[in-house]
Amino acid sequence: MLSDELDARLRLEARRQGVSIADVARQAIDRSLPPLPTGGPLGFFSVGDGGPPDVSERVDDYVARAIERRREIPERRREQPRSGSC
Repeated sequence: MLSDELDARLRLEARRQGVSIADVARQAIDRSLPPLPTGGPLGFFSVGDGGPPDVSERVDDYVARAIERRREIPERRREQPRSGSC
């Protein structure tokens, strides 16, 4: 739910730009959110000294965990509360 003041500002800006209220809201949201992380290499561990002793037997498990952690990053961003009030 938007405050009356924010609703009025949103409507005024939409009228000023000659676009829909939804367009103004999308533009504001797009500007305020960080981009999604790009693919890039997976973060792995050392396979030499200091690496897990069972890495050769459980490599699939370690890779699956690394991929799962990468998928969780956007979810964590959605769960983080934003400062300010609406």
